[in-house]
Amino acid sequence: MAPRPEWNDRYKTGEMPWDSGRPELVLVDALRAGLIKPGRTLEVGCGTGTNALWLAEQGFDVLAVDISPLAIEKAVAKPAKGKVRFEVLDFMKAQPAGAPFDVVFDRGVLHVFDEPEEREQFAARVATLLGPNGRWLTLIGSTEGGPREMGPPRRSARDVMAAIEPSLEILELRSIEFDVDRMDPPKAWLCLSRPREKPAVPTSRHP
Repeated sequence: MAPRPEWNDRYKTGEMPWDSGRPELVLVDALRAGLIKPGRTLEVGCGTGTNALWLAEQGFDVLAVDISPLAIEKAVAKPAKGKVRFEVLDFMKAQPAGAPFDVVFDRGVLHVFDEPEEREQFAARVATLLGPNGRWLTLIGSTEGGPREMGPPRRSARDVMAAIEPSLEILELRSIEFDVDRMDPPKAWLCLSRPREKPAVPTSRHP
């Protein structure tokens, strides 16, 4: 696997451009639109817990995990309303307790993996944790928009589909913008998927 950023160091220095201190507006809109509904929920890469705490206030029963102990320490220190638990966990190596989940949510986790097989592995792990009617809502840095030297990793729509389609059925894939404190917020993808009732079949060819 490619080397990972030292996430704990980022939280120690306060270098967290992804942490606006408010719930992600795309997540808020997704709930209002009915893309996800309250239920047993897993947030992967929860950071300091802003989105998990907001989901709990909306009636979700949330398990929020992050690879950074310092991030979880900061999350636990925040006042909570509703059902929410925080745990230090490396999602690619350890199985979170409490499955099956009705909702899995991540904001900017899938896109940190540079190699296609790693993204496929991430999606496959999500698929094993979702209940039959579960939904995975993932927000992913996009190749859309102009050149930039900073911001989230950039993945194409093809990258997203190649990672997710083998394990889950994609219900929606559309362009959005991350909610960050910038005049020109980075473009991103919203992808909503669900467990497959039947395995995907190969693309067809004319005889």
